[in-house]
Amino acid sequence: MAAPILRSFSWGRWSGTLNLSVLLPLGLRKAHSGAQGLLAAQKARGLFKDFFPETGTKIELPELFDRGTASFPQTIYCGFDPTADSLHVGHLLALLGLFHLQRAGHNVIALVGGATARLGDPSGRTKEREALETERVRANARALRLGLEALAANHQQLFTDGRSWGSFTVLDNSAWYQKQRLVDFLAAVGGHFRMGTLLSRQSVQLRLKSPEGMSLAEFFYQVLQAYDFYYLFQRYGCRVQLGGSDQLGNIMSGYEFINKLTGEDVFGITVPLITSTTGAKLGKSAGNAVWLNRDKTSPFELYQFFVRQPDDSVERYLKLFTFLPLPEIDHIMQLHVKEPERRGPQKRLAAEVTKLVHGREGLDSAKRYRMITEGGVSINHQQVTNPESVLIVGQHILKNGLSLLKIGKRNFYIIKWLQL
Repeated sequence: MAAPILRSFSWGRWSGTLNLSVLLPLGLRKAHSGAQGLLAAQKARGLFKDFFPETGTKIELPELFDRGTASFPQTIYCGFDPTADSLHVGHLLALLGLFHLQRAGHNVIALVGGATARLGDPSGRTKEREALETERVRANARALRLGLEALAANHQQLFTDGRSWGSFTVLDNSAWYQKQRLVDFLAAVGGHFRMGTLLSRQSVQLRLKSPEGMSLAEFFYQVLQAYDFYYLFQRYGCRVQLGGSDQLGNIMSGYEFINKLTGEDVFGITVPLITSTTGAKLGKSAGNAVWLNRDKTSPFELYQFFVRQPDDSVERYLKLFTFLPLPEIDHIMQLHVKEPERRGPQKRLAAEVTKLVHGREGLDSAKRYRMITEGGVSINHQQVTNPESVLIVGQHILKNGLSLLKIGKRNFYIIKWLQL
């Protein structure tokens, strides 16, 4: 089998055509003022946390985006490991980061880790993940792909802004690992990684000092993530990796691997981690995941999660989880000062996120359930506040099979039950 490290590179857009900007001297590359604004705008929203490296050897990260998106769009990727059959709220910020870049005209890749999920990412974990069977990972990967494609479709259909957007593509890294042979891969890739550097990563150090220690499979995870970055750099000209702030060590490994092999600059952008009110990271492992699959967390429950956010978090969440312009968010917060009891920012936040995740139909259904919880529905003059309530014959349903339903202040309906 041929060694997996390729010595030739394909640059440019999805068609594989040559991107001439990489051949131009720096002094001849015309800057575009809007691109510097792209990074600064997301930094101002709090969505982009850190950039790595701070300075490049041949080109700077702002300049990479300054080339002008119409002629030279960049390619950015973010990985999502299928350790469950659904994404959760903790994944949303990375997706919002991809969407903002796509809206600015760049091509983005959501990479499903169908291969890497079998090893388990040790970043931010105190103990090793429970091993998943191969078929379970495959099923999860299929579900994540569908979930990512559905989110991208909702984004495309419901949040257009008149600009020409870049593409959104979903890939699975099992496509390039399933044909690899272990010895060939280690011989070609392993020599480019230094043990001292890999051992120095904070995620590795924390695990090595723990009572449980760290397995070889987990330790090797950062090598595979680095190779993912390299593979996408070769095939798609991908120069930027996006990830949670706990992924910085893995991003560094990818940067060092690519720079050592090619001498080219690549970059990493991190987004903040979302935590619960107790400070715990939201996710499956922490046991507090709010899922994006409606079969695991209903649109109503997702809506309620955001509408319950406290006042000291809601402005930050509006900047992080929505596409609303900052002046509009400022206006929403000014109205909130005058009428805090209306919870206007929370309701707008919940509506925007629910629409992105579940579409307009999902948002409409969540609002109908909200009317029940807020006491806007009564049956036979008895207020119903629990949407999961069981209708009882003789109480909610009269003996003649009728119910008087009141919604809001003026809407009355007589319901005839055909089967009791």
